[in-house]
Amino acid sequence: QWDAFHRFCRPHTVIGTVIGISSVSLLPLENVTDLSSAFFIGLLKALAPSILMNIYVVGLNQLFDVEIDKVNKPELPLASGEFSMGTGITIVSTVLLMSIAMGVMFKSPPLFCALLISFLLGSVYSIELPLLRWKRHAFLAATCILIVRAIVVQLAFYVHIQKFVLGRPVKMTRSLAFAVVFMCIFSSVIALFKDIPDVDGDRYYGIQSFSVSLGQEKVYWFCVNMLLIAYGAALVVGASSPFLPSKLFTILGHTVLASLLWLRARSVDIADKASLTSFYMFIWKLFYAEYLLIPFVR
Repeated sequence: QWDAFHRFCRPHTVIGTVIGISSVSLLPLENVTDLSSAFFIGLLKALAPSILMNIYVVGLNQLFDVEIDKVNKPELPLASGEFSMGTGITIVSTVLLMSIAMGVMFKSPPLFCALLISFLLGSVYSIELPLLRWKRHAFLAATCILIVRAIVVQLAFYVHIQKFVLGRPVKMTRSLAFAVVFMCIFSSVIALFKDIPDVDGDRYYGIQSFSVSLGQEKVYWFCVNMLLIAYGAALVVGASSPFLPSKLFTILGHTVLASLLWLRARSVDIADKASLTSFYMFIWKLFYAEYLLIPFVR
């Protein structure tokens, strides 16, 4: 059952949440003394409810996508029959209540707002009701992912650490601005690319993703080129840094990531679902790597 629960939680998204929040939480730090027990407790208070909310969002999507997942992702526990609908509903309800309860207990308005926005957008994305089920519409689906991954994660958790943990006034820094802009592009790519391997099930069940309407190859190369442009912009930002270590880390790091992306992208068989899915997971690894570089942007 642990393996099934692990797949139900969509671990690549949980890892992205953990790395993203941890990276953004480092941005307010000005010196080594800021790495206090208060900082680590504040970070844990951010991570715990956010991981639970992440599981709620991906779990809810599976509850409403069972038939689609039988075509697109038959390995997921609801689609495969390893979990019953009752089990799925129990897990999703439990993690949601725990997440909201923690958000209230920890008394950090930006943290609670992040959880609330994630809950609302995750719900309208998946739930099959009038005016909801935004995943059926490519623009609305991408907007949901972009707002949470690119804007809420960067701003809410930065303010949580800066003001409610370290007790400092909120200010827009170079690294925070870079994180918001770069992750807007990256989150858009993830939102677009995740549908490329799933065109068969999406087309059959009327999900009008960009991959269904424009074709897999066009969306594939659009995503690759968007990331390459973002890496090029990151090189310019790195080169303009007044700090030598920042300059070196950001230029070298983004050059390596852009090179890996280009080499891997050229070897993908767009007609093969397994090849596309493998490349999609590679994009998530680039997403993780970017968060390791962001704290060096100064």
